[in-house]
Amino acid sequence: MKVETATIEIPREVTHAARMTVEELKIELAVHLYEQGKLSFGKARELAGMTVWEFQQLVGSRKIPVHYDIQDYEEDIKTLKGLGRL
Repeated sequence: MKVETATIEIPREVTHAARMTVEELKIELAVHLYEQGKLSFGKARELAGMTVWEFQQLVGSRKIPVHYDIQDYEEDIKTLKGLGRL
């Protein structure tokens, strides 16, 4: 599977003014998009370049609620049944 990427140009003055590295900006973008419901937990974690545990700790420390609704639950149950785990 080929992963396609998109490039965003951020002027150095912006990273300097924000006193953040590009990696820190990516994390902030990921957290913001997750909080807004624009990215799933998995995609936001991937953008942030963090493990599940690290990203979970981060959003928890910021008191951002987990986005998990009945549809997510039903999909998880279906997946687990398909894997023979239920």
